[in-house]
Amino acid sequence: MLLLAIRTIILYAITMIAMKAMGKRQLGQLQPFELVVILVISDLATLSMQNSGVPIVNSIIPIATITVLQISIAILNLKSEKVRRVSCGTPSVVIKNGEILEGEMRRLRMNVNDLLEQMRSKGFFDISEVEYAVMETNGQLSIMPRAEKRPLQPNDLNLDLDYERPAITLILDGKVNERHLQESGFNENWLKKALAKHNIKKTEDVFFASIDARGHLFCQLKAKEPEQGSPRPIREDE
Repeated sequence: MLLLAIRTIILYAITMIAMKAMGKRQLGQLQPFELVVILVISDLATLSMQNSGVPIVNSIIPIATITVLQISIAILNLKSEKVRRVSCGTPSVVIKNGEILEGEMRRLRMNVNDLLEQMRSKGFFDISEVEYAVMETNGQLSIMPRAEKRPLQPNDLNLDLDYERPAITLILDGKVNERHLQESGFNENWLKKALAKHNIKKTEDVFFASIDARGHLFCQLKAKEPEQGSPRPIREDE
């Protein structure tokens, strides 16, 4: 049993390293050849896990080989359009000028119900609102709505907005992120004073705190009792 556990840990670590080396992709964003690689690697890993008579190297070498091949193909995809077309395919326009392209739908073996389902997942419940729809190589549908149906943009109102950036996390579960604090241009003395304005004496009492591009602090204290829920968050822009 101990040997089996050790073999499992080793193969798990090897598999995780291989997946990490191949890059970060969500399951829904995988290209066909990437999905095949994941399935093959999982089978190779379980081969030595299930049968202790199979040398563990019989799984490690194929996993390493496939990882190198996948990275090589990914590099070639960056360099060559032809390789990218072969390995990943090309996007397909399924709605053009508001018209469903039946021939393209048949080529993709996709019916109208499949199209409507993907449209609903993007927030479009009426096909008449769509000008163009493109089936991407990873199976996701990209939609360009009709001009009169698209969301209102600041440029439509001639608004000049301030610069925005994602909020920076300063405290997570009572621990101050020193690197993020420095990146935001502040220090711990400033943070303590900012918390003190809201009667917060210790950073250990803070569940989460962040600061946005305008310098507004968001802060939520830890719940005293788990079943009571967290106190109301503090927002300096309110």
